[in-house]
Amino acid sequence: QVQLVESGGDLVQAGGSLRLSCAVSGRILSINSMAWYRQAPGKQRELVALITSGGTTNYADSVKGRFTLSRDNAKNTVYLQMNRLKPEDTARYYCKAEIASSYGVRPSFLDWGQGTQVTVSS
Repeated sequence: QVQLVESGGDLVQAGGSLRLSCAVSGRILSINSMAWYRQAPGKQRELVALITSGGTTNYADSVKGRFTLSRDNAKNTVYLQMNRLKPEDTARYYCKAEIASSYGVRPSFLDWGQGTQVTVSS
């Protein structure tokens, strides 16, 4: 099965950095887009960052200037570099991807991965 696997979450102090990874396992043609979301207890899941197949990136205002998306097409992996972390960044982070699985088939969204926990202490 084609699945999303998030990793890289940890407990860090405010001002620290983490790099999250979202890898697409299984055989695919390409990743059309990938987004990072986060959800803290009692809150709605919110969009953090998005990267398209063309490399265009968008960031939530709350993370702009601190978080950076990048991708390694050969590894079917997208990275979220998080710098100058704040306690309010504490959440479970999930990725979501639209992929092209085969020729002649419309792109589709993969199910959510299991997420990776980021905890930032003050």
